[in-house]
Parts: sequence; C-alpha cells; structure tokens
Amino acid sequence: MASESYVVYGAQGSGSVAVEAALTLIGAPWRVVDADWDDFDPVERVNPLRQVPALALPSGELMTESAAILLHLAEAHPEAGLAPPPGDPLRPAFLRWMIYVPAAIYPMYWVRDVPSRLAADSQAESVILERTAERIAECWGKMNAQVSPGDYILGDRLTMLDLYVAVVSRWTPGRRRFGEVAPKLAGPVRRVDEDPRLAALWTERFPPGGSE
Repeated sequence: MASESYVVYGAQGSGSVAVEAALTLIGAPWRVVDADWDDFDPVERVNPLRQVPALALPSGELMTESAAILLHLAEAHPEAGLAPPPGDPLRPAFLRWMIYVPAAIYPMYWVRDVPSRLAADSQAESVILERTAERIAECWGKMNAQVSPGDYILGDRLTMLDLYVAVVSRWTPGRRRFGEVAPKLAGPVRRVDEDPRLAALWTERFPPGGSE
C-alpha cells in the first residue's frame, strides 16, 4: 500500500540507525516501527529473517539489507548529495567500501548475537566471541590502511559511507579499539557524531549503555 512516508523497521542501537540518520539528513518524511530485542514479531511480519533494518518505501515496496537501503536512498534523493554520482571519480571507492562493511564486518555480529548458532558449548562460545572481536578490529584496520580521508572517509563530502561506519563502529570491539586500529577513520566518524542535524537521533537511538 502506497504511503507518503518511509517506514523504518528497526531497534535502538541497531543497523537501522544508519537508515534513520540518512532519512534525517535527506529530510524525507519517515517514521520508525521499533522491535524490542526480546520481541521481533513486528519485524518478522515484514522480514522473515527477523533482521533489521527493513524499509517500507512510499510505494509500498519493502527493502531489506542495510547497504542496499542506503544505496537506494542515495539514488532516490540525489539532491541530498549523500553518494558520489555515476561517473564521479569517487564512485568506485564508495561502492567498494559500502559493500565491504556488510560483507566483511556485519556478519560477525550475526555470530556474536547468538554464538550458540555455531558453538557446541560455552567454552566454544567464549572463543567465538574473542575471535570475532579481533576479526572485526582487523577488518577496520585493513580498511583504514586503504583509504585517504579528508573531513570524511572519501574526502570532504559526507556520504552514506560515513553514516554506515559511524553506526557499525559503535559496536564491539567499541569505539576505543576502533580508534586504535583505524585512526584515519576516527576523525570522520567523530564529525558524524558531532553533526548537529543528527544530535537528537544519536541521543535517542544510542543511549548510554545501549550499544554492544
């Protein structure tokens, strides 16, 4: 059913916050349907994978997968300038790193959220938690080694990539470790954190103690 606004299915401290940040900067009408971490029924009704974010478009079509949602929003709202357009020299790097985050880093949290999915016992769970944290740090470090940021990750222009990294870097192993392994990324992320247009969103969606 068509609507005049976007509907974000999400949760506090989750990947949906990147989508919410993007919609805030775009200025399009949107609302959020929150799933409690212990009750994902509202999300499961639209996404059988029981994952957030999911986004209902004004057309009524549903999208899942955070990177795909962010890329679509950038293309649907080019006036917001949140992605290098086709033909821009920065476009290849933008697409590369937008896919790197969900391909290399994001899957580690599927494991970490419920380590018993892969672990045979509690001892194995502890090993998985330790090794996934180190793998996440390693991946941030490899990204750090291959970018040349300006004010933001791709230069002097805020993009969806900055919003994505600003959210995912809040999770394990945490911002302190992130700053140690990815010092070149820390400055751009801090600028996103301090963007006055997003201040209220960060406070509401990442309350103290609310992220991993």
